[in-house]
Amino acid sequence: MYSESDLNAAVEAGALSRTAADALRDHVAAARRAPVVDEEHFRLLTGFNDIFVSVALALLLVSLAWIGGSILTPLGGLGVAGAAWFLAEYFTARRRMALPSILLLLAFVGGVAGTLFGIVIEAGPQNLSPRATAAIFAGIALVASGAAWAHWKRFMVPITVAAGAAALVAVVAALAVVAFPQLAENFYPITLIGGIGVFVAAMRWDMSDRERRTRRSDVAFWLHLVAAPLIAHSLFQLLGVFGPTVTLPMAVVVIALYVVFGVVALAVDRRALLVSSLAYVLYALYALFQQAGAVELSAAFTAFVIGSALLTLSVFWQPMRRGVVSLLGDLGNRLPPVAMA
Repeated sequence: MYSESDLNAAVEAGALSRTAADALRDHVAAARRAPVVDEEHFRLLTGFNDIFVSVALALLLVSLAWIGGSILTPLGGLGVAGAAWFLAEYFTARRRMALPSILLLLAFVGGVAGTLFGIVIEAGPQNLSPRATAAIFAGIALVASGAAWAHWKRFMVPITVAAGAAALVAVVAALAVVAFPQLAENFYPITLIGGIGVFVAAMRWDMSDRERRTRRSDVAFWLHLVAAPLIAHSLFQLLGVFGPTVTLPMAVVVIALYVVFGVVALAVDRRALLVSSLAYVLYALYALFQQAGAVELSAAFTAFVIGSALLTLSVFWQPMRRGVVSLLGDLGNRLPPVAMA
């Protein structure tokens, strides 16, 4: 299967004309009865060799972390970061392998952060105040975001921007705890604001490529994957969904929020919010069925209701999205195009 990145690379190399590439996209969209944008493509595998190489990379990087850490704690992260960058020069810059590139990016950023954590463990005092701990964490997260930026400038792996955004959210959350130590007990308002910020960034990348035919769309996809759990998890935790009991009003609020997330997902043509908040609506419905007396079958009823709803949404995604976008007026013209009736 050829991805959008492969088609764009073929056009840039002159192996395929832009007209032919557009004709191929239109043919595939017509055969699937859906516009290309509705497929929400992202590149993860170019073949089974990606999995083979990724397993080998994971074994190598874990062994480097283990050996280096046994000598001196910071050496574990340093070895992983150095090896990840070196290997990316081949598997990312030359081979353009999708899954190994993602793994190497995460290993590099994680290795940089791990090196700094190792230095703190080796040299830092044992009993730090919450404010000092948050300040150290903010510094490490800031360096990690800088590492992600450097990796992006060299290799431009789409997930890199999302990794940097997640690190920046961590920086903001940690600095907020430094300024207001009481937030250490409940930092969900900060992560909620951070999630909204990442969502806005994702939409900026999305709106710059409405047809979703370039790397910018892939960047937006990963940003949405970061934003969705930050928004959903923070919001539902603030509501106390996983408290001792789920009351009927609470369950109604959870389901209503899930409907709102569904409307947003339809408008922006991204499904990450629906997936990230799924556990909460499942829990709320499960609790309701138990309170209604269906103790033995509460899990089955919950799975049946949610599974049926999601399948219905999938089948009627295009007409439902058409209706939602039509209500947005001029804003709808800045979102990904909808399928014609």
